[in-house]
Amino acid sequence: MSIDRFIIKKLDNCHEQTRINLVKLFQLRIQQAEKAENNGKKTG
Repeated sequence: MSIDRFIIKKLDNCHEQTRINLVKLFQLRIQQAEKAENNGKKTG
């Protein structure tokens, strides 16, 4: 299972603090993907 699907699945069944942490992790993954995409456009 990919980490993204794992995070989404866990969001439904966790405590509030865990949910906050999972959302932060998901936001970081999105930011990293956007950064990698933008770097690819600049060099590509």
